[in-house]
This record gives sequence, C-alpha cells and structure tokens, in this order.
Amino acid sequence: MTETLRVACVQPSSGQDLQANLDAAGALVREARAAGAELIALPENVALMEHRTELVHANAAPLDTHPAARFFSALAEETGIWLLAGSMGTDAGDGRISNRSVLIDPAGTIVATYDKIHMFDVDLPNGEVYRESDAFRPGGQAVVAETPWGGLGMTVCYDLRFPQLYRALAHAGARLITVPAAFTKHTGEAHWHILMRARAIESGCFVIAPCMWGSHSGDRKTYGHSLIVDPWGEVLADAGEGVGIITADLELARVDEVRAAIPALAHDRDFLPPLASEEEPRRATG
Repeated sequence: MTETLRVACVQPSSGQDLQANLDAAGALVREARAAGAELIALPENVALMEHRTELVHANAAPLDTHPAARFFSALAEETGIWLLAGSMGTDAGDGRISNRSVLIDPAGTIVATYDKIHMFDVDLPNGEVYRESDAFRPGGQAVVAETPWGGLGMTVCYDLRFPQLYRALAHAGARLITVPAAFTKHTGEAHWHILMRARAIESGCFVIAPCMWGSHSGDRKTYGHSLIVDPWGEVLADAGEGVGIITADLELARVDEVRAAIPALAHDRDFLPPLASEEEPRRATG
C-alpha cells in the first residue's frame, strides 16, 4: 500500500448547462493534476445544479450511458489520476433517480459507486425548502472502495450529519473518506467545519470534502470551503470562497498514529437502547 498521497479538491460553481459544467470541472481537474494531485475529488451535483425536479429527471441517465460518467472516465484516463466524480443523477429504474458518487481509476474504469443514503428533506430557518426525496431514491448500502492508499469510504453531503455511517466505514477498513457536497451557505456557515472535523476525529480517517460554491438556480447558494482534514481533526486545506482547487500531501501513517493515540474504534461496545422514560419517576424507599 502506498503511504503518501497528494490529494486535491475541485471547487466549481456549476449551473444549469451540463456541458458547460463538465468543461469547467475538466479544466480545474487538469489544473489539479498539473499541481501533482494523484486523487482528485469533485463535489456533489458537479454536472448539474438544477432546482426543478422535471429537469433533474430529464438530465438523468443510466450510469453506462450518462454523459457525465463518460466525460469523467475519459478525463481520468487522459490525466492518469484517480477521480471521484462527485455525484450525478443516474436512473434508478423506478421513476426516481440515484444521487450517485462515482470513483474512477487511471484507466478510466469505474471501480466503485455509492448512492447517497440520507435525503435532504429540510425547511431551513431562512425560508429555503429542500425535498430531495421528491426526485431521488435513497441508497441503502455503505461502500468502502479499495485504492492504492487503502480503503476509501464514500459518502455524499447530508450524510455528514449521521456519524454512525462514518464509524461503520472506519470499522470496514476506510482510511480516507470522501464527502462531495453542495452544502447550503446558511447551514455551511454554522456547521460545515465543525462536522467535518468531528467526522475525521471519530473515524480516525482523512476526510476529503469538495464542496460546490456560488449562486444557483432557484435562488440557492452553496457554501464552498472545500476541506481536506487529517485524522486528528486538523484542517490541512480550506478553499474558502470562489472557484478553484486545493491540494494537500497526506502521510497515510498518520491514520495509524492517531488511532493508536486515541484507540476509540477499538473500544466500541454494543449496548441496549435507552429505556422509555416513565410518567412518574421512581423514588427510593425504605
């Protein structure tokens, strides 16, 4: 297993034109490759940021014919990199779509896919309303892909708020965890950095989190601040606002060092669920 890795996050500002989005993402990937990155990660919905459900459906396709999957496979082969193609809407076969993250090797072969498990169905305090389940079918399978740097756990955006998933990925062999996202500006300002650092600390993994940035259709704004975080919770790179890339050099031995220093993964124990509270608390007698 290779013990060093230069990783990059690409931070675009995708819109409603699929081909223009692919071209812009491709240019940033080539820039990251020129900077020496061997594993490059793109954000959620990198190919299309569209708020209208009917157009999300219209642009979805089976993975083997999806224009974004074909584009990113060719790009990975052209540049000789491992590429996480953020997520794209793929035909789920039941009238809905899978929000699918795709990992591609340097030969352009899709080696792993992950369908986002947790659906963002939320009414935010600022008035924004999201109903991801109107268009998307939730996944039901956690995924750890094998790479030259060890296991890579795959998650997407809102999954970030469910720590049990990240704990499970660590126990299944993940040393790296990807979190491609289109995190809202409102929630990102409050929670993005805190949650990313927490997921890295509790899993003892490097976290690679490319995030969409900018203003999009339907008056939606995404936060940016793509992050690369080490297993101790240290932020190695933060893209801030704007379109661009970040890189960081990872020493994979850091995973073992941190897990030895704080062996919490080895201390997990099964336990019974909490007892239901009683209407009248018990009082000591006698």
